[in-house]
Amino acid sequence: MRISGKTGAMRTAVSAALGALLIGLGSVPAIADSARSEQWHLDAMKADEMWKTSTGQGITVAVIDTGVDATNPDLVGQVLKGLNLERTLPGDELDDYKGHGTGMAGLIAGTGKASGGNGAFGLAPGAKILPIRIPKATAAANQAAADRKFHESASTAIRYAADHGARVVNISQGITTGSQQLTDAVKYALDKGSLVFASAGNSGDGANLVEYPAGTPGVVGVGAIGENLQKTKESQYGSQVDLSAPGEAMIHACGGGTGFCESHGTSDATAIASASAALIWSKHPDWTNNQVLRVMLNTAGGPTSGAERNDYVGYGVVRPRIALKTPGDPGPADEYPLPDLAAAESAQPSAKPSKVTGSSESDDKPASAAPASGTDSNTGLWIGLGIGVAALVGAAVTALAFRSRRRKAAAAAPPAYTYQPPYPYPSQHQPAPSAFGPPPTAPPGSNSPYGGPPRQGPYA
Repeated sequence: MRISGKTGAMRTAVSAALGALLIGLGSVPAIADSARSEQWHLDAMKADEMWKTSTGQGITVAVIDTGVDATNPDLVGQVLKGLNLERTLPGDELDDYKGHGTGMAGLIAGTGKASGGNGAFGLAPGAKILPIRIPKATAAANQAAADRKFHESASTAIRYAADHGARVVNISQGITTGSQQLTDAVKYALDKGSLVFASAGNSGDGANLVEYPAGTPGVVGVGAIGENLQKTKESQYGSQVDLSAPGEAMIHACGGGTGFCESHGTSDATAIASASAALIWSKHPDWTNNQVLRVMLNTAGGPTSGAERNDYVGYGVVRPRIALKTPGDPGPADEYPLPDLAAAESAQPSAKPSKVTGSSESDDKPASAAPASGTDSNTGLWIGLGIGVAALVGAAVTALAFRSRRRKAAAAAPPAYTYQPPYPYPSQHQPAPSAFGPPPTAPPGSNSPYGGPPRQGPYA
């Protein structure tokens, strides 16, 4: 997750001009009056409408990260007592040694109470955060020691979360080696009724080695899309990607002088996916983890080609509003809807999640647009999001091929350590990628959930 401190007004003028070009609006204010007004992803997802139905109340989301600052104005009263596994640094799980965990918690459960009610909201502001602070693995003596430290702490954290009431487990972290220890911990959490979401990683424009726990059987791997609704250049791709969510120009609560930050990456996208699960579970508290995930998969805005999934956006972009409105049949309570758990134990393949009968409203079905014409997959991908004019002004600021069949090259590559986030946080800001799309070898349109001519968007 790349990040910079924000005052809440830096992006508005440029984004407003872009919005006017895109939707033909007149002039708009150049100064934002709140952090919320710059949270494009909440406008696109129609959060205000969703919150009339669910805010995530009653759901605990574990944030396995660098700690969570419980004194942040947008998180006061949202953070529970958790577990501290980093004992070489001052403080405990309610102290954030890098700022990353606080940002994730803010994206999930921020209340907007900062700055006299002009703060940043999380997608599930009624949810509670269970913070679990894991060690700084980069401080290990060598690669092997770093890997071992991560697997031990992450596994302990996952089990703790499952044992302490976390229905959703958010891990916006990753390394390029897996382990049986981590696999066993994930299976334990699933058996206890939890869902585990993890970031796919931010080297999609580089090595793109599979990261874990996103690549661990039973974990929902999450990729990132940008404001243009395409896979971001940095978001990793492969069979480990199950779902995608906004992960570009994300405004949220964090540490530092202003209390607000802008960041981008699959870390952020994972927090949005976790919050989406919390919203759905809050409305349907009797559903099992399998049923919540099945509904998320079946209401996701699918790939451009009409395929059920691809390696760039997985089964598509999370759409909690659609899941809340017309979820369809959640299906079997005891059947995990992704094929990787069964694939890990059996050679019998299955490339599709279990089916459900679904929405009665055709305009609420996942989009299945035709691929973009020509060879330029970045052309014509702005989608009509179906948001009212006022919301558009705010927004303008803005399964699976089996994991057992991972690329041989990735398996054979040296285990380069890529613990997320590998960027300075929060004192330095790396600029957002200037271009978005798949690697050069990707087929046209494969990186976008909605290519081709404008039609119903993912959040309509």
